[in-house]
Amino acid sequence: MPHMSNQQSILVTGGAGYIGSHVVMQLRARGERVVVLDNLSTGFRQAVIDAPLVVGDMGDQQLVSRVLAEHDVDTVMHFAAKTIVPESVRDPLKYYANNTSMTRNLLESCMQGKVRQFVFSSTAAVYGIPPGGAASEEQPLAPINPYGTSKLMSEMILRDLAAVTDFRYVSLRYFNVAGSDPQGRIGQSTAKATLLIKVACEAAVGKRSHVSIYGTDYPTADGTGVRDYIHVEDLARAHLDALDYLRRGGSATVVNCGYGHGYSVREVLDSVQRVSGRPLVVREEPRREGDPPSLVARADRIRQVLGWQPRLDQLDEIVRSGLRWEQQLLQSPWQ
Repeated sequence: MPHMSNQQSILVTGGAGYIGSHVVMQLRARGERVVVLDNLSTGFRQAVIDAPLVVGDMGDQQLVSRVLAEHDVDTVMHFAAKTIVPESVRDPLKYYANNTSMTRNLLESCMQGKVRQFVFSSTAAVYGIPPGGAASEEQPLAPINPYGTSKLMSEMILRDLAAVTDFRYVSLRYFNVAGSDPQGRIGQSTAKATLLIKVACEAAVGKRSHVSIYGTDYPTADGTGVRDYIHVEDLARAHLDALDYLRRGGSATVVNCGYGHGYSVREVLDSVQRVSGRPLVVREEPRREGDPPSLVARADRIRQVLGWQPRLDQLDEIVRSGLRWEQQLLQSPWQ
């Protein structure tokens, strides 16, 4: 897309984080004007390679209003959120403050600043434990933890706002995001990571002594939990497709971001051992509270509505990019 001088900007909240930084990189690669807002509580300055970074909170309405005006923003992509499920159970108020109240404040700033296009990071956690293990956008929403509920509340705010104004949004419900930029420029650098592929890759490069499987008696093919793992690059491209959809005048919508098929924990660990050529020390632990046996996307709608096409739907490919990033972090850790 050619760079137009009168082109407006995209504000990316949480753009120094894992997924946000991959989206920023893809936006910049096609000549979009981008400004990042991140409080760096879990993000990294190094992750924002090619865009201005404003350090601050998205709930700070004075700051947000100033950024929207100074950068002539017409679209907000909202990634900034707390995302650790067990922590949300222990500290629900933190999650409702960060994920729900702050989103409401951000939306108020958008309305005042004449921003009418919004791309929202939601989550498959809004489905809870879907019957049959596959989730479609139409089915009833029944989150089983405060993280999922905090995101669902934000979706409801978006829905109600779009119903009575000219505000339009795309809400992207992520399944299990994994992998890193194939060129190795950025990756998932979160300390104390909880995502399985990242954890297993850390074990493969010697950063962890073992990997735990939580639950080996699920009603799945090998007894371990099944998830729909999506490469972060494919997920990032869904945000660009969502932006193009809104620019074409598309109406408010919600889509799942997943491949539509899953891998079990054991299959993931096999892939990490295959790609790294190293055996992992695996511990079998009891099930974790609130883990569904299987969680896979019904993923037709994102293809139909946004025209999205996955390009990296291959488990070993996802693992290879994640492993390469872990090896890089060993050489030069991010602070």
